[in-house]
Amino acid sequence: MKLNRKLRMGMVGGGRGAFIGAVHRMAARLDGEIDLVAGCFSSDPKKSKLSGEDFFLDPSRVYATYEEMAQKEAALPPDQRIDFVSIVTRNNTHFAVAKTFLEAGFHVVCDKPLCFTRKEGLKLREIVRKTGKVFALTHNYTGYPMVKEAREWVRTGKLGKILKIVAEYPQGYAITALESAKDGSISNWRMDPSVSGVSNCMGDIGTHAHNLARYITGLEIDEICAELSTFIPGRPLDDDGNCLVRFTGGAKGIIYASQISNGDENNLNIRVYGTKGSLEWHQENPNELVFKRADAPPVVHRRGNSYLSAAAQGATRTPFAHPEGFIEAFANVYRAAATAIADQIAGRKAPKNGYDFPTVDDGIAGMAFIESVVKSSKAGAKWVKFPTA
Repeated sequence: MKLNRKLRMGMVGGGRGAFIGAVHRMAARLDGEIDLVAGCFSSDPKKSKLSGEDFFLDPSRVYATYEEMAQKEAALPPDQRIDFVSIVTRNNTHFAVAKTFLEAGFHVVCDKPLCFTRKEGLKLREIVRKTGKVFALTHNYTGYPMVKEAREWVRTGKLGKILKIVAEYPQGYAITALESAKDGSISNWRMDPSVSGVSNCMGDIGTHAHNLARYITGLEIDEICAELSTFIPGRPLDDDGNCLVRFTGGAKGIIYASQISNGDENNLNIRVYGTKGSLEWHQENPNELVFKRADAPPVVHRRGNSYLSAAAQGATRTPFAHPEGFIEAFANVYRAAATAIADQIAGRKAPKNGYDFPTVDDGIAGMAFIESVVKSSKAGAKWVKFPTA
């Protein structure tokens, strides 16, 4: 990171009982470069205060609202105020919270999806550009070393011309996560359109499959044909989706996401087929990347070895045969964002090739994916043109 101190992090959301908030805190601390010093951890002021006690924070730096937090942190001396905020709230609040902190002069790390709508995302991008602040989006699966190795294979031509991409994200947990029969309440907030947006399954996990395909191959979607389904009665949003995809440059593909795939846990995986060879990666076995050719047996490449690219080795913390996983991948996003923030603080220029973390542009592409999938499905699984810009 090359700064003579740790970065000071604030957090909005992620208080008591919040799974993803704990993940972000662990990831941010992993490399010893970031300290959590302030936060508004819940929309309930009492819960926010109790969460601050859980994290052993100064009570004066635990706030009742994110607006109060941005205002009071900005008023502190430069050597005390937070350097950036981590936003781990629900989808419908991302835009307002990010806007508030960017305009108050703070860098932002935000959980995905970027916003509630693509329109919000476009507005947020203008704010990011106007303020010049670092904005990182935690599409965490891009942080895995072997995902970075896969991208290097595509970039260096190891696979040849890309012909087909298959990205899948099946889960089975929702097959039993039924709504309450007594009061009709929605047991999962991602099934509430007023909170999560126009899609549940595709908005929650389908965007990860899309982002993974886009990150590894560098290809954008040209057209998409999608069918969304709601298999569990009474749910207002999708719990399964299937997409046919036409990529720029002529490649074709399939993106499938499901939360009713009985027996699957978190089975995100991708296969990319080219004229010279293909690759295969599975999130549940993330330390291996397979290279396949028609005229040779498959070759397994493993994380932590010296034969890997600099990108993969740079995202690795332990020697080979010592597995790394989910938290470390998140931490790689935080580490890259921390480097960008530290460079701004120190007045250093960004490296020629930029920084390796998902940006607001990646978030807009994700919102375009969600809305295009819904549009296609509502039109009876018609092909729709993918929006640009």
